[in-house]
Amino acid sequence: MLITRWQAPIVPQIEQIKTWFEMEGLEPNEVVLKTNEVYKDLRHPFDNVIMVAQGELILNIAGNKLLLREGDKIVIPSNTKHSRESNSESCVYISAQKTY
Repeated sequence: MLITRWQAPIVPQIEQIKTWFEMEGLEPNEVVLKTNEVYKDLRHPFDNVIMVAQGELILNIAGNKLLLREGDKIVIPSNTKHSRESNSESCVYISAQKTY
């Protein structure tokens, strides 16, 4: 699992994130989680790349809870059991499949 924390004072816009994903050869998908929405027990046969565009995303990966804020990016390895949820506000993130 690789986490990259956003350090710059200006947060990237959704279209910038999509462009970065495309430059990496990925097909970006915009996902909106409503307030307190939860996706439980997910597994993918590919690495899942996620970058938060708006709000905060809570991930539970193998029992470890992680909070991703705007601009933060994570690569979740294939077949890793995880869940995703938003907190007290909605969350928008960009997601893509990374295959080798």
